[in-house]
Amino acid sequence: MGTVATAYPASTPQLPTEATVERSAGSRRPRRHSRHVLGTATAVLVAGALTVTGLVSTASAADVNVAKNAGFEAGLANWTCSAGSGTTVSSPVHGGTSALKASPAGQDNARCTQTVAVKPGSTYTLSAWVQGGYAYLGATGTGTTDVSTWTPDTGSWKQLTTSFRTGPSTTSVTVYTHGWYGQAAYFADDVSVTGPDGGGGTDPDPQVPTAPAGLSAGTATASSIPLTWNAVPGATGYTVYRDGAKATTSTGTSATVTGLAADTAYQFAVSATNAAGESARSATVSARTAKTGGPVTSVPKHAVTGYWQNFNNGAAVQKLTDVPAHYDIIAVSFADATATPGAVAFNLDTAGLNGYTVAQFKADIKTKQAAGKNVIISIGGEKGTVAVNSDASATAFANSVHALIQEYGFNGVDIDLENGLNSTYMTKALRALSAKTGPGLVITMAPQTIDMQSTSGEYFRTALNIKDILTVVNMQYYNSGSMLGCDGKVYSQGTVDFLTALACIQLEGGLAPSQVGIGVPASTRGAGSGYVSPSIVNAALDCLTRGTNCGSFKPSKTYPSLRGAMTWSTNWDATAGNAWSNAVGPHVHNLP
Repeated sequence: MGTVATAYPASTPQLPTEATVERSAGSRRPRRHSRHVLGTATAVLVAGALTVTGLVSTASAADVNVAKNAGFEAGLANWTCSAGSGTTVSSPVHGGTSALKASPAGQDNARCTQTVAVKPGSTYTLSAWVQGGYAYLGATGTGTTDVSTWTPDTGSWKQLTTSFRTGPSTTSVTVYTHGWYGQAAYFADDVSVTGPDGGGGTDPDPQVPTAPAGLSAGTATASSIPLTWNAVPGATGYTVYRDGAKATTSTGTSATVTGLAADTAYQFAVSATNAAGESARSATVSARTAKTGGPVTSVPKHAVTGYWQNFNNGAAVQKLTDVPAHYDIIAVSFADATATPGAVAFNLDTAGLNGYTVAQFKADIKTKQAAGKNVIISIGGEKGTVAVNSDASATAFANSVHALIQEYGFNGVDIDLENGLNSTYMTKALRALSAKTGPGLVITMAPQTIDMQSTSGEYFRTALNIKDILTVVNMQYYNSGSMLGCDGKVYSQGTVDFLTALACIQLEGGLAPSQVGIGVPASTRGAGSGYVSPSIVNAALDCLTRGTNCGSFKPSKTYPSLRGAMTWSTNWDATAGNAWSNAVGPHVHNLP
């Protein structure tokens, strides 16, 4: 077991001084005989993190923003980032079309600086919008007291603000942003150093932007059409028009127009906007929504998901009709990779399942669906090697999964790729699949805990990218050791706090409560570590939906529409007398 030293700011509220984050070895699923180890994270003191109060003054009419390229619209012009750690990105942005992304390394904190001209003996207000990993903002060389302020990891834009006064002979000050060693990348945008002009002036006033170019439509569903276009210099936002009427707005270079009729053609155009006004509209593009006719589904407001094993690994061997009625979504495990990159195939293990035939299996899927249940095909598993990392493999994935849906009558797909996932191409694959099947496709995911610690992770990005068609993310709250909760504290696996504080990351990171489920083993034999009794699962569900039965962590609000719970597996549940589903199933279905 290895360790990774991770530094946290000393003044973080309620952070422990020493936090151990480790992954335990073990196997949660068949053909999953090894787990990776996540090292320890040890918090250390941070010098210089000082927030100065009492210096903020009301800006006068003559005050200007003396920072240049403050919104990073001109790339990294006027900025210098340590060790090549900085770049500009088009998403996420707070304003305009670009923002700074700076990635700390083990021995580098991704410090990006700019020297600005200031007036001696003057007060300046320093601010910036930040997102992502630990982010700092400060000023040095003020001639008085240098200042800084910071924030822990955040999933949305947050403004940092502090003030400083220049010394009697100070004519320049260095302002900076930086992250923290070994932590996630941070984003910064719209930096402001507001005060008297020190002789360097400020960025020129914006001009009305030009019309966007490159408007194109992506793969449509029966009710939505995704659009992308090229960035326009100086633009801070975009307006999308559908058949001549305003449909939606965006701060980036993409948008999805929803609420459309199936099998219908639409005309789209887009304009660019900023403080100076709105541009002319782009050339129009035509796009048509998909036809309906996908699988009929009936996922209830609160649902229980169970994985059904297509093999015999010592757990009870089941037919689909043996799965208890408490399970609303049954994930058939697993479809495997083929020789074609991205493509998958499913082969029923008739020999291992005591002669269960394909004809019986297909008939049992229909029987479950007639009872209002959803049977989906799960892709991957711990040993799965499905790779969707190109346009060709994304197309192959969508086509092959669609073929399985047509052959067996599956209601949807579960993404359980534990050996890496590319958010760009998995998003394309799932949207293409959704377009082929139409509305009603069930899409679930089963990421590991480490995959959902930050919105910058590929799994989290994928979930947010397909939020409009995603059913539920049932994170695996096991085989992981201790992990960080949404409050920055470390929680031990197997506790109510572990379940609630980690679920909180997803709930605050952009997923709808209905897209969050708690995944746990059905018995001690179902995973290498992390089994919790059904009473702990039910307490966590109560804490998140009702605010009752919490441990030391209590979320700031309740989430009554939380989707429910998942278990590995229905077979291990049956081996233990269905104790898990008999206790958790009714509790989930009786949530508010």
